[in-house]
Amino acid sequence: MNAIFNKLALSSLVATALVYGGGDIAPTEVHTIEIPKATKSPFYVGIALSSMKLLNSDTDEAFTATGATLSLGYQYNAYLALEARYTKSLSKVEYDNGNTSLAADNDDYPTDFTNLAIYLKPSYKMGDIGIYGLLGYGEVALTNIPEGDVTRGESGFQWGAGVSYAFNDSFELFADYTWLYNGDGFDCLATANSHEATLINMGVSYRF
Repeated sequence: MNAIFNKLALSSLVATALVYGGGDIAPTEVHTIEIPKATKSPFYVGIALSSMKLLNSDTDEAFTATGATLSLGYQYNAYLALEARYTKSLSKVEYDNGNTSLAADNDDYPTDFTNLAIYLKPSYKMGDIGIYGLLGYGEVALTNIPEGDVTRGESGFQWGAGVSYAFNDSFELFADYTWLYNGDGFDCLATANSHEATLINMGVSYRF
């Protein structure tokens, strides 16, 4: 009798241990987390209407023009892109002789106003609105100047800043201001005077 009782007691203890110790628990399911893949290419293109100006700060002489800027960029991550830009005057270049009498004003100065540059573009976004900088190297030039059919240009560090607004994942409106050159003289033009070349852009970009 004691042997039977001991066997029943042992069986009861084993059953209790299985119930409370997890012996009756179903196999654990393994859940995987999917990392969403980027749906857009890192490449983008842009086009902008541009206002171009080369100013002699000492004499107020100025060359101005309306142009167009084409850009091609590669977005490394959410905060940094590499962008190449080419700007060319579309309208007639205007010359203002400022406070000098060396030459008459000319609303149809026969030259082209261009800039070619490549920039690092750090940026920060707050929802659909973004702010960014432009830091790079480029060359700004007046080409085919009639006095000897020459080109006057300066190359070096260029910098700027801008704002953007994203309509959706593909289209973005942007506006920026860039200093193309700031120094004494502009090639061989008035080498003793301070010159500043600037560019204002307003355009749209498309991400593939």
